[in-house]
Amino acid sequence: MTYPTGSERLDPGDNLKVNSTTSIESLITTLAPIFGDRLSTTDADRADHAADVSHHGPHPPQAVCWPLTTDEVVSAVNACRENRVPLIPYGTGTAVEGGVVAVSGGLCLDTSRMDRILDVQARDMDATVQAGVTREQLNRHLATLPDKVFFPVDPGADASLGGMAATSASGSNTVRYGSMRDRVLSLKAVMADGSVVRTAGRARKSVAGYDLTALLVGSEGTLAVITEVTLRLSPIPEAISAAVCCFETIESAIDAVIDCLVDGIPLARMELLDEIQIEAVNRFSGLQNTVLPTVFFEFNGSESAVLEQSEAAGRITTKHGGSEFRFATDDAERRRLWQARHDGYYATLGLREGSTGYVTDVCVPVTALAEAIARTRHELRDCSIPAPLFGHVGDGNFHVVFPILPGDAEELAEVQSISDRIANHALALGGTTTGEHGIGLGKRHLLEREHETGVAVMRSIKRALDPLGILNPGKVL
Repeated sequence: MTYPTGSERLDPGDNLKVNSTTSIESLITTLAPIFGDRLSTTDADRADHAADVSHHGPHPPQAVCWPLTTDEVVSAVNACRENRVPLIPYGTGTAVEGGVVAVSGGLCLDTSRMDRILDVQARDMDATVQAGVTREQLNRHLATLPDKVFFPVDPGADASLGGMAATSASGSNTVRYGSMRDRVLSLKAVMADGSVVRTAGRARKSVAGYDLTALLVGSEGTLAVITEVTLRLSPIPEAISAAVCCFETIESAIDAVIDCLVDGIPLARMELLDEIQIEAVNRFSGLQNTVLPTVFFEFNGSESAVLEQSEAAGRITTKHGGSEFRFATDDAERRRLWQARHDGYYATLGLREGSTGYVTDVCVPVTALAEAIARTRHELRDCSIPAPLFGHVGDGNFHVVFPILPGDAEELAEVQSISDRIANHALALGGTTTGEHGIGLGKRHLLEREHETGVAVMRSIKRALDPLGILNPGKVL
């Protein structure tokens, strides 16, 4: 069967019985014997799964189930397909673009009880886990093994590894360790027709057929439901150090960042906070950081290598007018130096009582970063609310957080317009509208600007794999 590649957006349509009482009752009747008390239609459970941490929603599903196995996921997918009911995969709810919001109602499939670590091959540096295992849970387990390995991708939140794969998550150490796309060796996933696919083996490379792993990583639950993930691990470094340096201007800070990269300093993390973010953190956390654009560094390796790296970075920051270069190897002191970065999001919300975060991110080539940030700051100049800027500048990715007041439609429209203009600047500089948060609900309208005719190919893939559109409808396309 072939499906048209037309240019219309794939919104829920006649194939889905959205909010149909009859179809939901039939679904519940089918699933109740399988899930028992792990199937719920209570208002409390539905409300708990109505939103992520973004400004999107809330839109509660009509039912929630907690599978334990891939076979139970198959049962849920089959029941949703047969009853034409939307199915929304849900991990820990830490996404920021509305990717788990049940805009069409339906069944929320919460993977949090699929929390078994299935296999660890420390000598091969890989691990296989169920989708609900969180990154911190995996690392706690790995820390008990004689071979000292860890899973490095760190988006900040203790997200589920299935959700991290579905969004191709990354974070502050991407400059050293890559994103989920670089770390996922293989997936087990349930397709919309109920079939189960293992996308690859454990080999470090393969050119056998189409790369199904790459197709599903970052698909945001719209092409399949991920139930298991095989991940590439890394050795725990012998030594870790941190440094902080402030600059008179954003431009000089970015020049220092680029020189560090070009000089080949193997940085583990490199984060930039603008002066608005620094001031917000000082107020929120009781810190006394100098209110200037600030770069946070982390180095790891052998003790001698870490010392050499930090000294080299210190020389470069001095060349670009950096001041107050502070360096620490002690664990407690490292955490203190990085506290401003870790507290940034909630410090921003603290700027306005009762606010929620409207978060946007873009990514550009590193050499275009200064121009992208300059254009962004120009857009923010006349914004009616304070909007700090920070980012993983080692890979050209930065964020703006707008602390908006819920229910203020005028304010939301202003922020959405600014966010769109920031995305357009990133595209004009050869970048992307989202480096790590995903498309979700909030950036669907930008996808065609970025990929043009490629979006028709994406729609063709979606129709081929999910012709009824039951998987996370209203997201991405």
